[in-house]
Amino acid sequence: MTLPAVNRDPHGDPDRRREGSTQPAPTARPPVARRRGRRMRRFTRRDVGVLGVVVGAALLLDIGLIWGPTVASLGLSFTDWNGIGDLRWHGTENYHDLANEYPPFWRAARNNVLWLAFLGLIATPLGLFFAVLLDKQIRFSRFYQSAFYFPVVLSLAVVGFIAQLVYSRDYGALNAIIGRTDSPTDWLGNPDINIWVVMVAAAWRHVGYVMILYLAGLKAVDPALKEAAVIDGANEAQTFFQVVFPTLRPVNIIVLVITVIEALRAFDIVYAINKGRNGLELLSTLITENIVGEASRIGFGSAIAVILLAISVGFIAVYLSQVFREDGR
Repeated sequence: MTLPAVNRDPHGDPDRRREGSTQPAPTARPPVARRRGRRMRRFTRRDVGVLGVVVGAALLLDIGLIWGPTVASLGLSFTDWNGIGDLRWHGTENYHDLANEYPPFWRAARNNVLWLAFLGLIATPLGLFFAVLLDKQIRFSRFYQSAFYFPVVLSLAVVGFIAQLVYSRDYGALNAIIGRTDSPTDWLGNPDINIWVVMVAAAWRHVGYVMILYLAGLKAVDPALKEAAVIDGANEAQTFFQVVFPTLRPVNIIVLVITVIEALRAFDIVYAINKGRNGLELLSTLITENIVGEASRIGFGSAIAVILLAISVGFIAVYLSQVFREDGR
């Protein structure tokens, strides 16, 4: 008679199996292959098609509406093309004529600088001031916030039409308020003052935009920082300028870039008033006048556009460097 085989442990003792082995049980290995398979998952044809449509459409629009015209303007700025005849290489003569033989260019450049200074030194601090007041939860703060933000929803063209109702020589509200109906002031027709009153109208819209940005930044400031400053004996002004304002550095950068862009791309409001003439010349209106206007000097207008692009890219590069530096930290 054959006895059944007995499973013995590696040491040859059959009783040790009954008493329990002291060797640790083998641990289960993680499904590396499964995780690796998920990581190496390939896109299906449907995924590739959807990505191609979504990304491809956006890329084509970006190239066709932004990068294409940008490169074309850069190339056309070295030609004297009028939109009809053949392209003829003109070298840097367009830029030379801008600097030496085209007086509206320097007036427009001066007005753009004034526009930037007015928004940056008056409208932006005023928006910050309103944001600080509203952050204190004063009475009717919701009403004030809505009232200050309302102009932001209006386009600059609409603001230009409102400015005509206010500053018009014959039927303007401003002359009626200050009592100059007998000898009214031509606020928009006088080239010495029209740029200033139009900048006030543009600042009316810009203040609300800046106020909302700073108000959002102030809401994110840790209240413990203010409390610690008060405990250390700082007054309200010291707490704001030495504790709160430095924490608003990301918002300050955004506001700076927005202010520069608003000043450089200002077009709608002056074009709605008098098509950017008689003291309201801006670089953007000169571009339109030379490319789309009766002159049809596309090469010359493209040179102005390239100069405006170069100025804008400088500020945008500073902004992006600050953003990437913050992300790197």
